Amino acid sequence: MKIPKTVGDVLDDHVVFEVECIDRVYLNLYQPKLMYPMGVVGFFKGHRGMPFASSALMDPISKDFVVGIHRFIDDHDLDLVHFQRGQRKDDVAHDYLRGHDGSEGILFVGRAQEKTRVYRTEKRVNPQTGKAYPWLVTATAMPNHFCFYGFDDDFGPFFIKFGTYFPYTAKVCFNGHHWAQRQAGHAGLGFEGLDNAFASCEDPARLQRICDRLSPTKIDGFVRKWLARLPHPFTPADRRAGYRYDISILQAEFSLTQMLDRPLAGRVFFEGVIRDNLDAGRPDQVSLVFDRRISKRTDSRFRTRVLTDGVIPSVHVDYKHSRIKQYFKEGVALRTETTINNTRDFGIGRRLPNLPALREVGFPANKRLLEVQRISSDPITGTDTFDQVCRPVHVDGQRVPGLRFDAPATQAVLAALVALRMQPNGFANRDLRALLAPLLGLPPKSMTQGRMSYHPRRLRLHGLIERTPHTNRYQVTDFGLAAAVFLTRAYNRFTAGGMGFPRWS
Repeated sequence: MKIPKTVGDVLDDHVVFEVECIDRVYLNLYQPKLMYPMGVVGFFKGHRGMPFASSALMDPISKDFVVGIHRFIDDHDLDLVHFQRGQRKDDVAHDYLRGHDGSEGILFVGRAQEKTRVYRTEKRVNPQTGKAYPWLVTATAMPNHFCFYGFDDDFGPFFIKFGTYFPYTAKVCFNGHHWAQRQAGHAGLGFEGLDNAFASCEDPARLQRICDRLSPTKIDGFVRKWLARLPHPFTPADRRAGYRYDISILQAEFSLTQMLDRPLAGRVFFEGVIRDNLDAGRPDQVSLVFDRRISKRTDSRFRTRVLTDGVIPSVHVDYKHSRIKQYFKEGVALRTETTINNTRDFGIGRRLPNLPALREVGFPANKRLLEVQRISSDPITGTDTFDQVCRPVHVDGQRVPGLRFDAPATQAVLAALVALRMQPNGFANRDLRALLAPLLGLPPKSMTQGRMSYHPRRLRLHGLIERTPHTNRYQVTDFGLAAAVFLTRAYNRFTAGGMGFPRWS
């Protein structure tokens, strides 16, 4: 078995098994009608028939809810754990899971004070009559939260956490890998588990199909099942009137786990990544990985962080509220995972039905990061890319001159391709002109039609772009994107090394 030397060697020759799966999912349960003060007024006056709306009416609901929780704990003979400040709740849950027999049910209930959004009543005065009246406003408080830690036949370990103050928002957390492991076990598919991952499987393609089946419908059914079993702050009459929990996504992790044949391959990978990819957090690189167009107005901190836990490094690339983390899992697997903490970063709604759209962001981002790392670190790939772009080629009997690597115009065109790749409907000559002119320090009017027609033809014949059939628009190819990343990065490194070229930024 040969010793891997580059990132490309590791990915091509030393990955023995890989699978994509949704990992940790953190959900928010909320009452859509009670997210604004006038909705609360409608609940008490319109639905419950009260003469006024006040936080005083919320207190009996809260007390009844807490009584119901304690009754549930007593009826099921559960432990009530009082979490201390700084205590890791996951460690407590793992202790209970370690002795669990695998049956479905609640394992224990935890209690802690946490900050949350609530409603308060303010005293206001009518300026015309001078009469005082109550007015509902939003505020924050630190009420008790009760966290039900359980085990589900289909989803495995999970927790549901309820706030005990109106409007009783809740949180749900589960792991998609645990769901997939349970489904594989139910289907009789042999596999070896690796914490929240798979180490091997007798039928990887079948396992991937199982992982792909985790849908919003299945998650919604799981949440509704436990809401029906646990104490509920709202009465059946409230729920029949439409006061039911809706589900939104607070956080979702999309992971790619690649098992390696030996630990040495993982060390080689991270040595190469850390050496060659410390600029992965630059805006142009983040634009590639997350498939987002980034401008000076983009509200984000761009950075690459290399963290170490003992001797194990991890690489983190940030974009707005989201990030990609890459680390060596348990010394045997390369783990690349995209964590989306705010779906709005990608123009996607927060409600649970948007999970498939988030998959189309998270999983491709993992692969694009690996491809960027491969191109940056693999000299053979780099040589092939350089030859195809920068040397003359013959296409259908035509000799097409190469793009001069050290020419500012070449670097400007390649930089423009990176941005144009983000155009969902491709680009036209005018789009290329708008990007190319400022990169070259020229007014757009100086870029003549003949000059602009020359660039797309040469890029197309070198395989960097392709024409959309029956239109005058083009798409940047996968090779074109990879070549643009590699050649602009190589150019900047040569300039930083004092090769005498003007630095391209």
